Amino acid sequence: MQAGWAAISALARRLRRIVGRDGLLSTPSELAVYECDGYTLDRHRPDLVVFPRSTAEVVEIVRLCRQYRVPVLARGAGTSLAGGCTPVGGGVLVCLTRMNRILQIDRRNRMAVVEPGVLNVQLARALEGTGLHFAPDPSSQTASTLGGNVATNAGGPHTLKYGVTGNHVLGLEVVLADGSVRQLGP
Repeated sequence: MQAGWAAISALARRLRRIVGRDGLLSTPSELAVYECDGYTLDRHRPDLVVFPRSTAEVVEIVRLCRQYRVPVLARGAGTSLAGGCTPVGGGVLVCLTRMNRILQIDRRNRMAVVEPGVLNVQLARALEGTGLHFAPDPSSQTASTLGGNVATNAGGPHTLKYGVTGNHVLGLEVVLADGSVRQLGP
């Protein structure tokens, strides 16, 4: 069930304080872009779209939405055909594309630490010449985010030999529905 206009309007004002003026979309024309992923036959408009730049901002967003009893859904680039980022119940779509830094490439331990908005192809290019590679290479590799790859367990031609995304994830930092942060993995 979608929240009322007054609640969404109040929530939008508070979210704007977190993500800034350019980090929140609320007009029908802006929201139309986020009604679906690559599967365009199933459309559901979010009430708001926010673009956090850090885990701390995601925590604040989730806590505010919980306070207002408004659903929250994460989104990468929206290239999937699975419908996983389609806001069926309205609510706030948290678009993670601005969290787009490669934080570390550790050749010795054969791993990378990345934010969810890093494009698949950006990691592939960053790994060139290191002796490492990230095998999942979906056809949307130039546009899909690693967070979206994790959410959909993305594959691609190289995964026949090396496995899908889940086979390459050692750990995750996640924000739960109550706004708490958990580290999953070793």
